[in-house]
Amino acid sequence: MQPAQEILNRWSGSAPFWEKHREVIRQMFAPVTQALVEDALIDSGNAVLDIAMGPGEPALTVAALVGPQGKVYGIDAVSEMVAASRRAAHDRGLKNAQFELASADGLPFPADTFDAVVSRFGVMFFPSPVAAIRETLRVLKPGRKLAMAVWHFAERNPFHFALSRIMDRYVDSPPPGPDDPDAFRFAAPGKLQAVLAEAGAIAPCERLLRFNIQVPVTVEEFWALRAEMSEKLREKIASLSEGQRREVNHEMLAALREYSTDQGVSFPAEVLIVSGSKGCLE
Repeated sequence: MQPAQEILNRWSGSAPFWEKHREVIRQMFAPVTQALVEDALIDSGNAVLDIAMGPGEPALTVAALVGPQGKVYGIDAVSEMVAASRRAAHDRGLKNAQFELASADGLPFPADTFDAVVSRFGVMFFPSPVAAIRETLRVLKPGRKLAMAVWHFAERNPFHFALSRIMDRYVDSPPPGPDDPDAFRFAAPGKLQAVLAEAGAIAPCERLLRFNIQVPVTVEEFWALRAEMSEKLREKIASLSEGQRREVNHEMLAALREYSTDQGVSFPAEVLIVSGSKGCLE
């Protein structure tokens, strides 16, 4: 099986859980969505593309922002995510949001179509980020902007790290290669910015977004949600003995209580927002 297909299969397995927890996930990453909107210069009436939108975000939020005169298209390579996005748009009565099955390096749109392009936590998993960003620039209007969000270093993000460091003691987890598809593939400052430059983006830049991931649930509810969100985590838990699962559960809850508040759980988080423009025609 090809690595790219393995990734698609993992996300296919996670799609029902991302749809199940869609509203909580939307709240968790709302600051990232807002940063993408700001850096891509999205405004009312715009035509916007969301690449790798998962079960519909940030496309659904952007659809409300651009209003009935605007249009939002979301694409994802996982059919279950596309179906979930369509259900959400239907349930919300959004007429200006459309979702298609497509890969980032083969967008089904004419050149110079969009006023802005965004992608939240997607580019890390693209088979060829340079090819995907070149394709993104093709469909972007001249002079307009794309903005992408990627995780900063794992140890700066206890949403991931507080759990992975425990699980790694129970299940051998070789570190991924520097360019393997992984959540922290572009954690190093400047790495994705250089990819944008290689792909032809004008004046690529990045900024560090510090925020808190707020989750209005108990520690126990968060652990259940987090385990469902990650196919890798579910696989690792399934590989443990019953006794090990009890131990992991105890350790996970103890670690998560450090981030417990009166409003739920709250994790400090760091994300890189990387943006660039398409050159204007001469």
